[in-house]
Amino acid sequence: MFYITGDTHGDFHRLRYFCDRIQPSKNDTMIILGDAGFNFYGGWRDALAKSSVSKLPITVFSIHGNHEMRPGTIPSYHITEWHGGKVYVEDEYNRIAKEEKGAE
Repeated sequence: MFYITGDTHGDFHRLRYFCDRIQPSKNDTMIILGDAGFNFYGGWRDALAKSSVSKLPITVFSIHGNHEMRPGTIPSYHITEWHGGKVYVEDEYNRIAKEEKGAE
């Protein structure tokens, strides 16, 4: 199942509440339509957010917004195939995928 939400800006309380209420599985996907908040600061706060969300029982697909660093500029990201397309992922947080634009 696919679910959609808007900007979270690093506040994942609604996502946690959703998971508690709906009881999704890792085969379900929450699409965050921009400004998720995973790459706002470029440091420990981003790592904490990604670590917290990656423990939820759902896969997250995030479309980056204008307030986030692009995953192609962050060395820990690499491109992989996902649902017939290409996305950026970090091995440490492999259930969080970011949209891929312009990669070869």
